[in-house]
Amino acid sequence: MSWKPRAFLACLIVGLPALAAADELAPADVKFDDMSVSQPLTSQPGDPENGRKVFANRSLGNCLACHAVKEQIEQLFHGEVGPPLDGAADRWSEGELRAIVADAKEVFSEETVMPGFYSLNVGVDVREDLVGKTILTAQEVEDVVAYLTTLKE
Repeated sequence: MSWKPRAFLACLIVGLPALAAADELAPADVKFDDMSVSQPLTSQPGDPENGRKVFANRSLGNCLACHAVKEQIEQLFHGEVGPPLDGAADRWSEGELRAIVADAKEVFSEETVMPGFYSLNVGVDVREDLVGKTILTAQEVEDVVAYLTTLKE
């Protein structure tokens, strides 16, 4: 193989991940305005079906640990720490939901127990291997927001 095909392959290998990352807003670039984030975090629309899975997944969002949702009655152990999220779409706009999921401390206060799922502001008692990482990806946040917008009374 000559150097040109090799150079092309090297550019693809290095360049494709960079292109994918360009479609995602970095956590530090998320703009909160009046308790809302109007700009989506990704260029890809949220998928409510995947958002439902992330919402219930104990290794990802684990939202059910704190919130009850009748729509997910098949899931065990709904929490009572946070408010029930039935009717969330009637109470909050899409931008407000995005802000709450991305970084609840920016919306409510530093005292809220809800973590920022797309924030690097994670506090002081964090495992070293998790420093500088978000709980959810930008796409997972958009998926959860899309799911929450389906929860109407």
